[in-house]
Amino acid sequence: MKKALSSSFVLILAGLAITAGFIGCQSMPHYKADKPHHTPRGFRNNYPHERRDWGDVASWLIKDYRPDPRKYVFPMASNDPPWLKANTSDPTLTWIGHATFLLQINGSNILTDPHLTERASPLPFGPPARWVKPGLDFEDLPHIDAVVISHNHYDHLDLATVKKLAKQPGGAPQYLVPLGIQQWLADQGINRAEELDWWDQTSAVGLKFHFVPAQHFSSRNGADRNKTLWGGWIIEAPNFRFYFAGDTGYSRDFADIGARFDSIDLAAIPIGAYDPRSVMGFMHVNPEEAVRIHQDVGARRSVGMHWGTFRLTVEPMDEPPQRLAKAAAQAGLEKDEFFVMQHGETRRLDDFLGPN
Repeated sequence: MKKALSSSFVLILAGLAITAGFIGCQSMPHYKADKPHHTPRGFRNNYPHERRDWGDVASWLIKDYRPDPRKYVFPMASNDPPWLKANTSDPTLTWIGHATFLLQINGSNILTDPHLTERASPLPFGPPARWVKPGLDFEDLPHIDAVVISHNHYDHLDLATVKKLAKQPGGAPQYLVPLGIQQWLADQGINRAEELDWWDQTSAVGLKFHFVPAQHFSSRNGADRNKTLWGGWIIEAPNFRFYFAGDTGYSRDFADIGARFDSIDLAAIPIGAYDPRSVMGFMHVNPEEAVRIHQDVGARRSVGMHWGTFRLTVEPMDEPPQRLAKAAAQAGLEKDEFFVMQHGETRRLDDFLGPN
């Protein structure tokens, strides 16, 4: 049985060994005093939650975190990589795993938070390791035109994956990232990147991209907490609007997003890594809150993500879809209005398209 702590928890443990004075006091290069989510030292959430302190988190990790003795089997869907590589006309969505989707829309291929390696860890042999192999591997991918990154945690920004994508035949994709990550990518030799603040928008590969708020935090080494931004993405084609929520706790941000965008055809919303709520509540939604996000943003349909790939927290790994089904029924959602996919599954999106 694999014993896995989340990348966030590895960072937390590292942070316990670092004094508060280690984090620099110089103003951040992106700091704008007129923006409430900016601070002289980085960024903050729009609607901050109460959080457990380091001692509470350490106590949970030491006393309550236990390996799960169950042996989960998550079926892998069959897919058709040659067809995906050749496809330039049919809109599709393929779940590669965790928060990684291949979206094919308007003739472009977009990856969200690409992670195609074995571990989501700062250490070569550290946890967490994959329970399920990627639904598509590098050789299965079509040429990727654009990559969107939600934040810099190891299970969402995988260095080996983004570096390998930058060397794909035919040229590097366009990377669209939160404030602060463009320089990080440049330090890794990846120079085709554009960074955005919340509510900024840009155009790339024939599509519009909007960076929108989320309730979370950023860090990769324990000393850089919240020095880069986090958030979600709305990707717009002429007749399709896709919302990728990234990694998030529940907040009023989603009502704000719903107020700014009159319709979302399909939303990808996290449903896993939520227990215990006393520790996870501010940064990871549970399935009931995921349904509220679906309603807040006004999504016609939603798909669950951020479950079944890495064991990050203490709820059973197969629980999120079960709780989602109950929460959706209790909320009066129609069948398949909020669905889940198998790893590797491809869905054609013709029925998800909005009016031209």
